[in-house]
Amino acid sequence: MKTDILTKNNTSYLVPFILITSCFALWGFANDMTGPIVKAFSKIFRMSVTEGALVQVAFYLGYFAMAFPAAKFIQRFSFKSGVLVGLALFAIGSFLFFPAKLLGYYYPFLLAYFILTCGLSFLETSCNPYIYCMGSEDTATQRLNLAQAFNPIGALLGMYIAMESVQGRMSPLSTEQRANLADAQFNILKDHDLGMLIGPYLGLCAVSVLLLILIRIYRMPKISSEKPTKGLKESMAELVRIKNYREGVLAQFFYVGAQVSCWTFIIQHGTHIFMLEGMDEKYAEMLSQKYNMLAMVFFTVNRFVCTWFLKYVPAGQLLSVLAIMAIAFTAGVIVFPDRNSIYCLVGISACMSLMFPTIYGIALRGVGDNVKYAGAGLIMAILGGSVFPPLQAIIIDLDFSLLGLSSYNLSFIVPLACFVVITAYGHRAYVRHYILKPGHKDFV
Repeated sequence: MKTDILTKNNTSYLVPFILITSCFALWGFANDMTGPIVKAFSKIFRMSVTEGALVQVAFYLGYFAMAFPAAKFIQRFSFKSGVLVGLALFAIGSFLFFPAKLLGYYYPFLLAYFILTCGLSFLETSCNPYIYCMGSEDTATQRLNLAQAFNPIGALLGMYIAMESVQGRMSPLSTEQRANLADAQFNILKDHDLGMLIGPYLGLCAVSVLLLILIRIYRMPKISSEKPTKGLKESMAELVRIKNYREGVLAQFFYVGAQVSCWTFIIQHGTHIFMLEGMDEKYAEMLSQKYNMLAMVFFTVNRFVCTWFLKYVPAGQLLSVLAIMAIAFTAGVIVFPDRNSIYCLVGISACMSLMFPTIYGIALRGVGDNVKYAGAGLIMAILGGSVFPPLQAIIIDLDFSLLGLSSYNLSFIVPLACFVVITAYGHRAYVRHYILKPGHKDFV
């Protein structure tokens, strides 16, 4: 690891970088274990795809609700304090899966997800700008991409645990068979499957408590941007006047919507395709999860590759190129009625690898000492993850076909539209930073 991007004012941030980057892996685990769990909840509680997608609504509403309170908190205290509060909330939300399982109802799980992601909102609102400030602004995007590269490593582990500890240990009964069970049999089966589902979350609780202790006892160096400067109203008044920032928040909203949609419905889409090939539902689900993990492998590898490319290619330009490639792959998911659409879904993940941290880094250009509130706005944009997946689920539940294409295929028009917005932002960011002359009103 190059340490020159982790030095500021002759202070090394190597150890703080490692500790905070561990949080990136932690929320990667939680985020990408959730996608397969949507399908599991639908089966366990005999629900529609749309009802199961409420997991993602609760999950990403927590990000939205807590981003600005988290920013105000770290503005008053410190990035480290924000990380500690985030880990505490994350631990509490993870533990609440246990009483939710005892109650045996769906909605207590949604509450647990909401509290868990309130913690993640604190973590991302604290960790992203903290990483951003651990060196010069010139290397900030590269530094963010390096830290974010460990996010998909946690995500891969989360997917594997979801496959082996949840999907692999749940009852093999299909959705249709479960629908025909008597209430007594259904409740026994539900209790068993919920017991499999909560195990990983209790493990997450233990890991977050351990990480909380390690960060609490380590003396983190102070950074200048942690000193309170402006209030929320003054900072927001300045931020909304920055076109690059406003558009960055919008691009992040659409990006997270696209990412969550693709990763949530790869299980449903893959299961549909593989069952058309003659597989039973459980095997089709397991195979779909393996493709989901393959997609994350491509995402992880390409994150490191793209971080290297950022040394030579402007961030906005690389962002727009990858978004155009994502549009092409998403079009493939829509038009191919067979396994080729699954291959295209895997390709989308490779294109998405760079997007979140790059949009984040570009959007923070020129915000000055408003970085905390600016970061909070970008974290609030994660709300896109609760808006677009339900829209896609509604299309799937309509269960129709058009020109020989199923509603599963056609539902991917939702992420395709999102990638169009990201393409435009990447291009406009490149023009602002490299084409416009200093002094132009849009120059960043």
